This record gives sequence, structure tokens and C-alpha cells, in this order.
Amino acid sequence: MRTKYLILSVLVLLATSCTKQKTKESIKGKISKQEILKDAKKIPVLNFGTFHMGFTNDENKTEFDEHDKKNQEEVHKIAKLLAEFKPTVIIVETPPSYNEKLQSLYKQYIDNPEMKFKRPDEVELLAYELGSLSNTKRVYGIDYKMSYNYNIGTQIKNEIDSVMHDAYYKNPFAFYDKIEDDRDEKSLLSKLKMMNHDQYLDFLITVNADMLTHVGTKDNFEGADEAAKYYQRNLRMYSNLNRISLNKDDRVFILMGASHTAFFRDFISRSPKYTMVNTFDYLK
Repeated sequence: MRTKYLILSVLVLLATSCTKQKTKESIKGKISKQEILKDAKKIPVLNFGTFHMGFTNDENKTEFDEHDKKNQEEVHKIAKLLAEFKPTVIIVETPPSYNEKLQSLYKQYIDNPEMKFKRPDEVELLAYELGSLSNTKRVYGIDYKMSYNYNIGTQIKNEIDSVMHDAYYKNPFAFYDKIEDDRDEKSLLSKLKMMNHDQYLDFLITVNADMLTHVGTKDNFEGADEAAKYYQRNLRMYSNLNRISLNKDDRVFILMGASHTAFFRDFISRSPKYTMVNTFDYLK
């Protein structure tokens, strides 16, 4: 046992000595502070939420004509703002099984920016344009399809807290002082700014999942179990992100429906691997 402690003490002394030596060399100008801290550097992530600009199965849709020339120009203006982040990798809300096709279409778009898509969505309109402006080489999808029943509160006898549940879903925006139900009245830039604010992202987690914890029959957890499925889907999407080979020189742009952005905001904020940049440093 004494031998083990002696070895540990020697290792600590050696580590301390090396750190002091690096610090001295830094002072002499041989090694910069940035180089000393390089191993601790996290991968910067711009985690950006949007609505689905093309076809979607989502119950709540935002009115947007993806074929309208003016709308496409507005999207490209936003892509130009976000391109200042200079991502090396772009992540989108498509399944990993689609990655080969995703990358192929992206290369075609790089070669021909005037390329037309039959059913363009936020990937073709925003992600591809952003990548083209940033000279980004890699595009990946991380989606994991998984259904859940967010209407369960109206389908069973709710014996947990039907008063709160029903009042909330009758007018959810009444519970937030900085959110207004006027997404379709705003300009595209204003709409996306609103959707990326913390209070709106919190709202999306609550309205899509957490409020279901107020639903259930006696001694059961039907609502919470449905909410857990949505958490599980987002955790699996985050796991798909972690399957992608990244290094500390990468800069990652993530484009997804904003409810996924909300979950990823929470995951990334605790991550020892990633650091989240301020969206509003770019979305001006």
C-alpha cells in the first residue's frame, strides 16, 4: 500500500513540474497560453431552430410557400448571416440512412446553386445555401423517427391535473409574457429570432412533452410515458450526433425543428465535448 501511495505522489509531482515548465516557457514566449489550453478546447456548435419550410407531418404548421421566390431570397439572406459562423460540418433533421443521398444532392447544389428542388424544405433552402457560402464539406442527418401521442390528455380520463392541462392547451401563449401567437404575421427573420429565444425553446419542451406529466389515470402514468418517448427520440438524435467523427478544429451548425433545438440546447449546455455559441451573434 505504501508503495502505491509513493508511486502516486511521484506522478503528481511530475505532472506539477511539467505544468510549471509549460507556464515558464509560455512566459518566455515559447508556448502560447492557447497551446497550453488546446487539449481542453470544446467543439463550438451553433444550434439553430426553425420551422419546417416544406412538407411536414407536424400537427402545428407555419404558413410558408417554399416555392415563392421572395421567400427563398429571404431564406438565403438568413443563410448569409449564419455563414459568418463558418461551419465545417452541417447537421440536419434527416435520418442517417439518407446521408449518401443528402451529400450527393449537396454536391450537386455546390456545382449548380441555381438547382431547383421539387419539394424544397429547410435543408435545401437554408442548409445547402449556408454550406455553399461557408465552403462546408460535410453534411449529415441525425434524425430518429419515433412517434408519441401528445393528444393523450383528451383521450383518457385524466385524474392527475385536468384543470391545469386543459387550461394550458386552451391557450398556451397566455402563460408566457414574451411569446405571442403571431408567427404567421412576422417577417421570416423576426419569426426565426423569436423561435430561437430561450423562453420560446422552453415553451416548446413544455407544450410538446412536460405538460403531459399532468395527464394520467389513477396510479398510472400514461401522459408521462408519452412524454418520455419524445425525450427518448431527442436523446437518440443526440446520440446520432455523437456518432459523427468530429475534432477540436470543427465548427458544427445544427439545423432542426425548434423543439429538437430546445432539447439539444439543454444537452449541449452540460456537455464536456461541445460549447454552444450565441445564435444572436449571427442572427442580427
